[in-house]
Amino acid sequence: MRKIPLLIGSAIKFPQTNQALEDPNGLLAAGGSLSEETLLDAYKNGIFPWFEDNSPILWWSPNPRCILRPDSFSPSKSLRKKIRKGGFEIKINSCFEEVISSCKGVHEKKARGTWITNEMKDAYMELHYSGFAHSVECFINNSLVAGLYGVSLGNVFFGESMFQRATDCSKLAFVGLVQIMKENGSKMIDCQVSNPHLLSLGATEVRRENFLDLLAAGLLEKPIDWSEHSRVLNLEL
Repeated sequence: MRKIPLLIGSAIKFPQTNQALEDPNGLLAAGGSLSEETLLDAYKNGIFPWFEDNSPILWWSPNPRCILRPDSFSPSKSLRKKIRKGGFEIKINSCFEEVISSCKGVHEKKARGTWITNEMKDAYMELHYSGFAHSVECFINNSLVAGLYGVSLGNVFFGESMFQRATDCSKLAFVGLVQIMKENGSKMIDCQVSNPHLLSLGATEVRRENFLDLLAAGLLEKPIDWSEHSRVLNLEL
């Protein structure tokens, strides 16, 4: 079995993504740190961290890669009906820490463990303070019922996790994200690894090399200015 490189210290250089293992799919390296510099370098190269408590930091670049193209996104009839019915608010960056904590709690409850470790949470909080990590939230009666968070570089959004406490409300938050991406001319939302929920939202799988081409192009585009968006987002059909 081929071994993966161990990254030492904070000034690290990632291997080429084509060196990632096939089994487990996409495992590229271990070690290093979750410093802002390291995380941003990872995302720019199509790499993301994913590990559990009491495990070294693991870095991944799976093949195929799950993405969603905002221009091809079309809400289902039932989701359109829910949007027209209203009774909810979509907000941007109004409670990032609560969103990531809620995602962490959901994963802990489902798997009796989580890849959103305290170390991971702290790292993404720092990215949020620096303007690189953002959240989209869904509220009903002023109560947070769903949300998602991720990293924004160029006009690419790298989705990390989502949660919901009310049926289909995470989909409403996702519609809000797609709307922001469309308004900024984004060609791709990185969903990392596919699952039935993401596929139901219109995500597809592409080869790693195609993903990297889309990523390289997106990083050259004007960065999404999240401050241009109102605190409450009106969803458009």
